[in-house]
Amino acid sequence: MNESEVRDDRWKEKLTPEQYAVCRCSATEPAFSGEYWNHHANGIYLCVACKQNLFSSSAKYDSGSGWPSYFQPVEKAAVSLKEDDSHGMRRTEVLCSNCQSHLGHLFPDGPKPTGMRYCINSAALDFSAD
Repeated sequence: MNESEVRDDRWKEKLTPEQYAVCRCSATEPAFSGEYWNHHANGIYLCVACKQNLFSSSAKYDSGSGWPSYFQPVEKAAVSLKEDDSHGMRRTEVLCSNCQSHLGHLFPDGPKPTGMRYCINSAALDFSAD
């Protein structure tokens, strides 16, 4: 077994099947189904796979999309961006910069001050209350 297969086995042990599908296989949970799409507590949203801080509740807003949406990450270095041409469209994929887990996608239709919408799967997140 090569190292990437061992690493993949570790992810399968650590994550639930839904978390694994989203974080490691770039799946998307159905809209309005995730734990955090309508979550309003104060705190920090973390990567479910590696626990890196990703988004603050102060940057979360209701986009009406059915997924947790943020206008910026806690710091620019918290996420990596990658062009995604899958499913016959061009999008920008959002990844955890630490473990490269798929989080969701970035769209240029968010509110001020950034005008960006980080549309993130609940299954890729954990939450730490203030």
